Amino acid sequence: MTGVLRLVLGDQLSPDLSALRGGDRDRDVVLLAEVDAEATYVRHHPQKIALIFAAMRGFADELRADGWRVRYTTLDDPANAGSLRAEVARALSAEAVRQVVATESGEHRLDADMAGWADALDAPVEIRDDDRFLCGRAEFAAWADGRKSLRMEYFYREMRRKTGLLMEGDGPAGGQWNYDADNRKRLPQDVVPPPRWRAEPDARVEAVLALVEARFGGHFGDLRPFHWGTTRAEAEAAFEDFVARRLSRFGDYQDAMADGEATLFHSLIAAYLNIGLLDPLAVCRRAEQAWRDGAAPLNAVEGFIRQILGWREYVRGIYFLKGPDYGESNALDAHRPLPDFYWSGDTDMACLAAAIGQTKRLAYAHHIQRLMVTGLFALLIGARPKAVCNWYLSVYIDAFEWVELPNTHGMALYADGGVLASKPYAASGKYIDRMSDHCKSCRYKVKDVLGPDACPFNALYWDFVARHEPLLAKNPRTAQPVRTWMRFDDEKRRAIRAQAAVFLDGLQPKQEAA
Repeated sequence: MTGVLRLVLGDQLSPDLSALRGGDRDRDVVLLAEVDAEATYVRHHPQKIALIFAAMRGFADELRADGWRVRYTTLDDPANAGSLRAEVARALSAEAVRQVVATESGEHRLDADMAGWADALDAPVEIRDDDRFLCGRAEFAAWADGRKSLRMEYFYREMRRKTGLLMEGDGPAGGQWNYDADNRKRLPQDVVPPPRWRAEPDARVEAVLALVEARFGGHFGDLRPFHWGTTRAEAEAAFEDFVARRLSRFGDYQDAMADGEATLFHSLIAAYLNIGLLDPLAVCRRAEQAWRDGAAPLNAVEGFIRQILGWREYVRGIYFLKGPDYGESNALDAHRPLPDFYWSGDTDMACLAAAIGQTKRLAYAHHIQRLMVTGLFALLIGARPKAVCNWYLSVYIDAFEWVELPNTHGMALYADGGVLASKPYAASGKYIDRMSDHCKSCRYKVKDVLGPDACPFNALYWDFVARHEPLLAKNPRTAQPVRTWMRFDDEKRRAIRAQAAVFLDGLQPKQEAA
């Protein structure tokens, strides 16, 4: 009797995955394959590749312990066929299986390829829904149908009602849906965040690190030290450490930035959620319990849950709702190459040097560093959206296209023309100064708009306002900066735009593809 080949992708490391459901452990074969094509379609950060391969190997051991027959292809296997389709074909030939069951992928690129597998492999292929998310593709499409705007806040409220999280009867706990206004504090000098939770590499992880070092050492980013958890138990330990040591202050300081403090009070669990080592609903319920137990305030827990139940589910819904062409839009007509320092961190702008430097070291930066430092700079200079999105997809350990593209293309760059965000998130150096201490150590002066020592963000911000004046003037949330710009005299406006032009002309683009 023949069985079923059950494919598990590198971001589907969940024991309750739909592709595994109903399987026969005696006859079926579970396939996991490390393939070059998935590691190089963009030049992923070495720590990201190492995390996924090491976690895949750990999950294979977990499946074997649960009684599954596992076929595992390592990247350095001489017979490795180099792509998922080819590895599936090789498994069909080698194993006593005649059909394939898989769970839908999180990228249009791979979805399109998998749609052609049945014909290419001459075998039945069943693609199942990925029901590890709290809102399915069809459910999100039904919510979006007929709406004039697709604002996350309204979706988030529906998800609160659906799950019962932070609800008191029919209303939100504490009487408010959103405590974001309470979560914008700068980090005081006397508040010292606890150190990041760390895993120490075992022999399995060390073997992967050696492999990644040999094969992908030329990619952007440092591979070592590597302290990410690569098993379910380690991911759960990392999350429990967050709940015990950082959740209580997460809300207050979630938007803060500080020199020498890469992780602050953040959880660093997005990568574990996105590859399947943590369950999103379980994580949210655990955080809610911390509030009910009096271990964390409501503003912290609500802000944390909103990032998972709200933003994470929402951006996935937008990604699949808008389809493969979503990333092709360029609403602000932005075409400038990304500057070379995005791959080195070698810049005199202290905020950018800090955000890019820690990204290089850790494959991590928190959401404000991404939106209001690296993203803001790319927005202000008019960087080409595809180049920016590829950079974000490459450098962050938690970046998969379903979550990265809407956040970057729509939120940071406004390249979708307002599908995701109600306005371009443009700002001057004042915002960075308000939320960080970077400006104190910067060679530029954040209060200056003109002159050789003026913060570049300032002239770039007003140049952005001038370039996009008609669009911004029509939006109630951005009309005031346009009115301010128009109150400047002609000489000042010319001087600001000339300063911006000189700075932009001095940016060096990267000479080769990242």
